[in-house]
Order: sequence, then structure tokens, then C-alpha cells
Amino acid sequence: MDADELSAISLRVWRYKQGEVVSFLIYLGDELGIYRAMAGAGPLTAAQLAARTGLHERWLLEWLRCQGAAGLLATPDGVVFELSEEAAEVLANEEGSTWFAGGAFCGGVSTPELAPRLVDAFRTGRGLSYEDLGPVAAHAVERLTAPWTKLELVPRIIPLLDGVVERLERGAVVADVGCGAGVAMAALAAAYPASCFEGWDPSGHALERVRERFADARLDNVELHCAGAAELPSAPTYDLVLTLDCLHDLPHPAEAFAAIGRSLKPDGAWLIKEIRAAKSWEENLRNPMLALMYGTSVTACLSSALSEPGGAGLGTLGLYPELAEHMCKEAGFTVFRVHDVGDPAHLYYEVRR
Repeated sequence: MDADELSAISLRVWRYKQGEVVSFLIYLGDELGIYRAMAGAGPLTAAQLAARTGLHERWLLEWLRCQGAAGLLATPDGVVFELSEEAAEVLANEEGSTWFAGGAFCGGVSTPELAPRLVDAFRTGRGLSYEDLGPVAAHAVERLTAPWTKLELVPRIIPLLDGVVERLERGAVVADVGCGAGVAMAALAAAYPASCFEGWDPSGHALERVRERFADARLDNVELHCAGAAELPSAPTYDLVLTLDCLHDLPHPAEAFAAIGRSLKPDGAWLIKEIRAAKSWEENLRNPMLALMYGTSVTACLSSALSEPGGAGLGTLGLYPELAEHMCKEAGFTVFRVHDVGDPAHLYYEVRR
């Protein structure tokens, strides 16, 4: 064996283990509000941070040193630590920054009770649906997607769709298919009170999050359906349909495309948000987060896409633009417009008859 190559591969593997551990400590920092306590506070010792948070000083010191070693906190001496303005955007500013990533860390990619079922999926070919993945997954998806949705959907994305803002202001009927925790519906329902919104999702865990959100928001222009896209009305009903980052998760996406085609009014619009992906491996290698994308697919997206017999199994990177356009045309749509807004992870498609 090549001794240098052996050493390099060993170090690479252990760095991934280090990433796993640091990820868990990021989760602790988010869950305990440590990053928020440090944002804008300047340099702090563990004792000063303990006074601000009410947390135990010795535990904080070890956490701070891990964060310093990982390059997430600035420290000259391992005693005084500071969360920079830029780091605060990513780790603390959940309500005001599309850079916020703290919600992506929920203590691991799979809970202990689900890990054996994923092992079994490799043997049987049958994956886990989002309902199977449980309330932890529903909460994780919500935290991951909420910042973009709250800050970008209404002011930036919806105005890209010809005539849709005016229609929503007058009063439209909107379906959010794969609505998850309802973050998009909450933003739209608040912005356009004259319109009515229907959330469709087969996950009861996700819909429970929607009910909690709308009870707090006191919005009454929303109706929920615990069902998938195939159950959409067969008659033209909706002025606007949303499928935000979910089509690649579906076991039978062609059925969803066809059902959306039937339920959309002839002059309606369909907004698709999908992962920025390419058809070839070589093109996808340009993505610096490619391993993360495939890993997420195994633990969530592909698992969902193979959770029913005969599942298409698209997975996280499976619905690239050319395939999405082809499937739209197969479902009877003639307009497929790509909106690239600089989102590093997603593209947006405007689809019409």
C-alpha cells in the first residue's frame, strides 16, 4: 500500500467524524440559544456567557473551545471568544437572514429508532415516507426551509410570475402541494388575505405543525388535506399551485404532474421549486456540497421516493431541469420558464398550459 495515500484517506475519514461531532454541537448552540446570546455581544469569556445565558460555565467553556477549533468562533487564546457579524448571520439570525443555517442541525441525520429501518431499506428496496420519519423530520425540514420562505417568497419569487400578484390581491384559490409545516402558506395567507389557500401533504406530523402555526397566526383563509397530489380535485380549481422542493421526494411524480394539470385552471400558474441539479455526474461535481446532497437523499429524499411499491426513486438530485420540463410537457403543459434567482441550492420553474 501507498503509505501517504493510506494516511490521507484515514485523515479524510476522521475529518468526517469530526464534522459529525461539530454538527451536534452546532445543534446544541442553536437549541440552547448560545449563538443568539453571543450575537452582537463582542468578546466573551465562558463566565460572561454563563451570566448571559444561565448555562453552566464549565460546559460552555468546552463548547466554546470546540467552536473555536472548528473556526466558527474567533478566539486568540481559547479563553475569550467572539461570534463575528458574518457568523451571526449564519448561526443566529433566523428571522432576518436567508444565510441562516442553524435550523439544519437537529442532532443527527437519523434518530436511533430509524437507523435500523434505513439499514433494512438497503436490503428490501423499500424506503421510509416522511410520515415514517416522524415529527423530528417535519420539524427539521421546517427549520431548514423557513428563512428563505419568510424572506424571499412573497417579495421576490411570486412577483416573477406574470400576473400572479394581481390575481392573489383580487382573490385566488391556491394549492400548496407537499406543504410540509405550512411556512409558505402562512407567508402568502398573511400577504394576500383575499385569497384562499389549501395545503396538501400526506404527513400528519407536518400538518400538525401547520395547525400550530395557523392557530398562533389567527389566519382563517387556509384549509388542510392529509393527502398526496393524486387526491387533488379532478376539475380545474386552482389559480396557482405550489410545489416547493418536494417533487423529487414523491414515489409517483408522474401522477402528481398529471393531477396538478387537471386541477389547475386553464389560465393558472404552477410554481416549482427544485434542487439545482444536472443530468450528468460530471456537471454535478461542480457542486461543493454534492456529498451532502447524496447523503440527504439516502436518509430522506430517495427514502421517501422509494417508500411505495414501484416508486420512481428520483432522489435529491433526480429532477434536473430537462427531466422536469419533459414531465411537464407529458402532463399537457406548454410553457416551462426557468427563474434562476441566484439561490445556490435551487431553481424555480414557472409552468403554464
